[in-house]
Amino acid sequence: MSDDTLLYALARKAQQDAIRKRRRRQRRRPADGRDPDHEPQLSPTQRRGRQGEDQARAYLESRGLVVVAQNLQSRSGEIDLVAVHHNVLVFVEVRARGSLDYGGAAASVNRQKQRRLIRTAQWFLPRLVARYFGRVTPPCRFDVVSLEPAGTAWIRDAFAL
Repeated sequence: MSDDTLLYALARKAQQDAIRKRRRRQRRRPADGRDPDHEPQLSPTQRRGRQGEDQARAYLESRGLVVVAQNLQSRSGEIDLVAVHHNVLVFVEVRARGSLDYGGAAASVNRQKQRRLIRTAQWFLPRLVARYFGRVTPPCRFDVVSLEPAGTAWIRDAFAL
């Protein structure tokens, strides 16, 4: 066997091994599509944020909303939760604060944050409408879920376009 033939055989073997490994990983992957071998490491602040979003999601689902997306990210910003409530598409911002200083969690959704949320929602709207509403744009609203020491507050239609 010549050197070239040996190299080609070794390369082919390496490719086949990589394909088998990728297929095994695909079979192990959970239904949500995340790769358990490549889970991002979250900072303590990000972990608290995720816990707050999960808490807000459970709160909203217990009140009849159907959450269809979580943590939608684009260049213009992020939307924490997207839900459907009585055929209304609801974009939800989740805010948590440990104290009521400076107005609490809901007060931190200032005009600049509202503009960013609106821009991000406008970017995702065509995709969400096509996927969940058969390309017919439903009424939309922006809600804020405020997680504070005193409890959880759900502010419906917190701001408008």
